[in-house]
Formats: sequence, structure tokens, C-alpha cells
Amino acid sequence: MYVVAMLLWFASALVLVTFLGILFGLAVSAGVDVVARYRVPRGVGAVAIVLGFFLILVGAASTNMPTIRQQSAELRTKIPESLDRVEQWLHKRGIVLIDTTATDSTGVTSRADALRSTVERQVGTAAKYVFPFLSQTLAIVGGVVLIIFMAIYIGAEPHVYHRGVMLLFPLRMRDRAGEVSRAIATVLRKWLVTQLIAMVAIGTVTTIALLILGVKPAFALGLLAGLFEFIPTVGPLLAAVPAIAMGFLDSPEKALTVGLVYWGIQFLENNLLIPLLMKGGVNVPPVVTILGQALMTILFGFLGLMVAVPLMAAVIVAVKMLYVEPDPVPATIPVPPSPGLAASG
Repeated sequence: MYVVAMLLWFASALVLVTFLGILFGLAVSAGVDVVARYRVPRGVGAVAIVLGFFLILVGAASTNMPTIRQQSAELRTKIPESLDRVEQWLHKRGIVLIDTTATDSTGVTSRADALRSTVERQVGTAAKYVFPFLSQTLAIVGGVVLIIFMAIYIGAEPHVYHRGVMLLFPLRMRDRAGEVSRAIATVLRKWLVTQLIAMVAIGTVTTIALLILGVKPAFALGLLAGLFEFIPTVGPLLAAVPAIAMGFLDSPEKALTVGLVYWGIQFLENNLLIPLLMKGGVNVPPVVTILGQALMTILFGFLGLMVAVPLMAAVIVAVKMLYVEPDPVPATIPVPPSPGLAASG
């Protein structure tokens, strides 16, 4: 057990990427189950679903890429100016964020320059810690390719891998282990579909709201909001920071309005959209979510942050079914029959 634990720790990046591959494979499997009803071979259906997904992404990106590229460049140039506005607004009210001051070539001190340099330094430090993989392009490409192929193979033949895992359990435990694994698969599939729907909804609503408020660049900020939505709790906060900063370019009141809009969107999502989509599933308590994300980020960096919530959801299902309510299967965790898993018994 010690050797296995050390091996898993040494290969933690591969383990987390494998978990993501299984997660996306479960979603592909659900789509393959649908197309298989029309006598489409599962292998062909899995490849078609994955390729179709990427074609949709490429089509959407090619349509909006000129606008997004232009607004992204504008966002990079405007953020320093917005930091100056924030510092000036706070300084007028007697709030000094930094004691140290920067001196320009003429010898004049500038708190704005000091603020900007401090923010850039802190962001750079955080990026090196949370996003160490950004400097490993080959590792990123390899991880993405691995996830894609795992999703295709698992989606095409889920019963093969399900049966292989079940063989690791003693014979007397296989029926119960199968029930638990199917419940976990259902919850993970529902979680992923919920996140994808939420990403599209939040990105669209945020873009429309920013366009109405006249905040530039709305499309780039909406895209950020949609992408960061995949990271629960922390992602929306990260997405709101540049939008609020851009609001300061016009006035502090607009920045406050943008912050309230982001809060309102998240409030509606957490209290209306997510409960509706996750009805009958397992919701991870907010405190457990925050602590789990913090722990996984400290241990494994950005990959740990990405998989923290679905991994905790899977653990909660297993604990609830095996320890809290060992028999029968809890009614709150549906275990529908799956054509792809039926062959495993």
C-alpha cells in the first residue's frame, strides 16, 4: 500500500488527467447511448460526438475570434489604466494600499506605478504557483490528447473498463461495488453536463449585461466569465476582477454596478440554475467545496483545483452509499440503467 501510495503521488498529474479523461468519457458515453438507439456503432458515435464538439468550438471561435482578439488586446492595455483609477479613487478617500512609492525618471514619486508593479509581481507569483503547467506546452498538449482519446475509448466501450474495475473487488462485493460505481458515474455525468450548461449560460448573460452597461470589452470579459465558470467558487471571483477594474475606467459607480451584476448572476446561478440542473444529484456543501479546492490546489496546483469538486462529489457518493446508508441504494442518488454498462452485469 505504501508503494502504491508513493507511485500515485509521484504520478499525481497523470492520475488527475486520467480522472478528467474518465469524467469526459462518461459524458461521451451518455451521448453514445443516445445515438446507439439508431443502430450507430458505438465507436463511430464516440468519434462523431468528440469531433462534433470540437467543430462547434472551432466554428464559434472562428466567428467571434476577430472581436475577441481585438477586445483582448484592449483589455490588456486598459487594465493598468484602470488600476491607476482605482488607486486615485482610494487615495482621495485617505486609503493607501501601499506604503512604498515608485520614482520615475524625473524623481517624482508615483503610487500608481507602485501599485501596478506590486499587483503585477503578486499576480506573477500566483501564476507561477497555481499555473506552473503554462510553461510546459508539450505537457499540456499531451494531457489534452490523452483526455480526448480516453473520452473516445471510454465512451465507445464503457462496459470493458467497468468490468475491469469490478474484477478488482472480491466476488461477494462486486454487486454493491457496481451499484456504487454506477451512482458515481451518474453524478459525475450530471455534474459535467451542469457545468457545461452553466458555462454557456453565464458567458452569454455576462456578455449581454456588460453590453447593456457599456463596459468594454464585453465579449472578452464574457468569454472569461464562461471559461472560469468551470472552476466553482474561485472561478467567478477571478472573472469578476477584470470586469470591475474596467468599470473603474468610467466611474467608481459603474464599477460598483458591474460588481453587483456579477453577484446577481452568481446568486441566480447558485439558487436557481444549478439546483434545477442538479436535481436528484449530489451537491457538495460550500464549506467542503472551499476547503477541498484549497487543499487540492496546495497539493496539486491548477489541475487539483479543476478536479476538486467532481472528485469530492464522487467521494461523497461512495461514503454515503457504503457507510452512511449502506443498504439499500439511497433514493437521492439515482442509478438508471445504462446500455453501455449493462453488459458488465
